[in-house]
Amino acid sequence: MKRSPYFFMRLQAEKRLQTYSFASLGLLAAATLFAFYALQPTTDTTPLVAVLTNAKPVSEEVAALAAQERTAVEFIPETAVTSQIVSTNNQLFLTDPDALVQATLELPEQFNRFEPKAELNEATTLGDISFSTKIDNAYEAVDPTSIFAVGSYTVYATFSYDGMADGMVWSWVWRHDGEVVDGGNEYWEYGADGPGYIFYNPEDGFRAGEYTLEVWVNGEQLTRSNLRMTGSALSSGN
Repeated sequence: MKRSPYFFMRLQAEKRLQTYSFASLGLLAAATLFAFYALQPTTDTTPLVAVLTNAKPVSEEVAALAAQERTAVEFIPETAVTSQIVSTNNQLFLTDPDALVQATLELPEQFNRFEPKAELNEATTLGDISFSTKIDNAYEAVDPTSIFAVGSYTVYATFSYDGMADGMVWSWVWRHDGEVVDGGNEYWEYGADGPGYIFYNPEDGFRAGEYTLEVWVNGEQLTRSNLRMTGSALSSGN
């Protein structure tokens, strides 16, 4: 039988069948592994953050520690001089105490040159001063403010008056950080009541700091207000 040509043909066929079988098994195993890895879900590596909408409040110790950290920050005023808070027309300003006392008690001599021809009376009052860079036809401030930017322009100070009389002596004094920088003095000739205004436009422009306007009648200060000039371009009604 081994000499028969069919024997060798059959033997070769069996070997080829074995080779094809092993190759098929290898391909099947490879396909199975590929399908196994391909069908696995993708792993999300994005870090997850839990939002605690119903978190418990912090403990009293933690809250006290946070409060101490907040109060540990010291407020440093713009200038190195000793300062205090002064309320004028519901505005807060930093003012030198000595200059404030002087401004409250004394009228500078250069603005006290005349003797009154009419006396003050109980009805004599001057209203609060409003500052602006524009006024309307009724002498009222347009977009009044107490904070302006440094620069060269005109600031108007408007106020109302009642119980005045022609012949009284009135004075106005502008101060910059307590130092007198401008003012005037004359007899009053504008009637008993109405609106009034004073304007100021320094030749060198407004400098950073606090400006104060005082209005005196017959040697008594009847109204006073402050404005602040800053180095930043804040809204000033220009």
